[in-house]
Amino acid sequence: MNKIIASSILLLTIYSGNAQNSALKTKISTKAKAIESKVIEWRRDFHQNPELGNREFKTAEKIAAHLRSLGIEVQTGVAKTGVVGILKGGKPGPVVALRADIDALPVKERVNIPFASKVEGEYNGQKVSVMHACGHDTHTAMLMGTAEVLASIRKDLKGTVKFIFQPSEEGAPDGEEGGAELMVKEGVLLNPKVDVIFGLHINAQTEVGTIKYRPEGTMASSDWFKIKITGKQTHGAYPWLGIDPIVTASQIVLGLQTIISRNLNIAETGAVISVGKIDAGVRSNVIPEELTMNGTIRTLNSNVQDMIHKRVKEVVTAIAESAGAQADIAITKQTLVTYNDPNLTEKMLPTLRAVAGKDKVLFTPAVMGAEDFSFYQDKIPGLYFFIGGAPKGKPISETAPHHTPDFYIDESGFVLGVKTMANLAVDYMEMQSKK
Repeated sequence: MNKIIASSILLLTIYSGNAQNSALKTKISTKAKAIESKVIEWRRDFHQNPELGNREFKTAEKIAAHLRSLGIEVQTGVAKTGVVGILKGGKPGPVVALRADIDALPVKERVNIPFASKVEGEYNGQKVSVMHACGHDTHTAMLMGTAEVLASIRKDLKGTVKFIFQPSEEGAPDGEEGGAELMVKEGVLLNPKVDVIFGLHINAQTEVGTIKYRPEGTMASSDWFKIKITGKQTHGAYPWLGIDPIVTASQIVLGLQTIISRNLNIAETGAVISVGKIDAGVRSNVIPEELTMNGTIRTLNSNVQDMIHKRVKEVVTAIAESAGAQADIAITKQTLVTYNDPNLTEKMLPTLRAVAGKDKVLFTPAVMGAEDFSFYQDKIPGLYFFIGGAPKGKPISETAPHHTPDFYIDESGFVLGVKTMANLAVDYMEMQSKK
């Protein structure tokens, strides 16, 4: 008899818990849909008034004001212009962090929309146009919406939510620190200590309503390199009297590509070495003495990253010496591999499928773009995924890529982002409460 009573109580508890969780999810869905127009309005305001990394002053003010209006504890000036909100639930439990990046890019907008950016700013001493050409305005608006949704059910939350609005994801201006690395350094994952972190990125090449994910290495590490070639200046008519750093650099550019094609097992992993900038000379008939070149290295594996760094230095030095020139090279690590904890990804996959629909949650190959979200994942388990921003029915081949003047996002996908982030927080708390 006692066993029957105990079993009945257990079943009743499970049923009650499931019913409560189902009711909570209904509240999340209803609230997210109700504030969709607000999320779109916030996004348009951010889009029309973009700010570059470490200079997101007005953006931060708007975020902080909204969080305060929800009764959320607010910290400002984190990593220069970052904003952190702490929402304590009505019940004890884990601390879940949700992150959005808030900075724009030095890109001139070409999209014909009423809220297109006309803003100009300064980037590394140069006057530039400013545009949200990567979707950070959408991330910010969606996380503000998520905060409003979760604040409305705070008494039912089994833990604490930390909202991280991060500046300078695209990289700090020259000579400055910034981004996720500085946020971690300043203790954003502490007080209270964060157990897990979730983040999303809108994607202009993924149809609205779709989520893409990948366990383990998802986005590449990003390293920047600078090479200085020193030769011997001479008249362009008499190259044999000098040492040409331009010809040397040309050979180096080609030589670097053999590292990928001949030193890397491309059947196991991918990597990229690209030179993006070369500066040399003052006129057409003078072979200069010096040349500088800048580029990036992208890898999905730390061992491959170390190998490529070693080979880049060897190849650059050897080619320069063979020409009689001197090469100085510096490699700076910008981000780590964006690594989705496999166990966390498996646990949260049902949440993604429940919110978007099983057929709308797709496994994605790794990409060579980089994300400083990786600095959070280096300290705690994290899951970073992609959400669709391409208009339904439009061929993906016709959608402009990120970081371009024609970058465009369909706003109808924002409500899915809000619901997904809110449900990830609630479901993770629920899982931990059952341990």
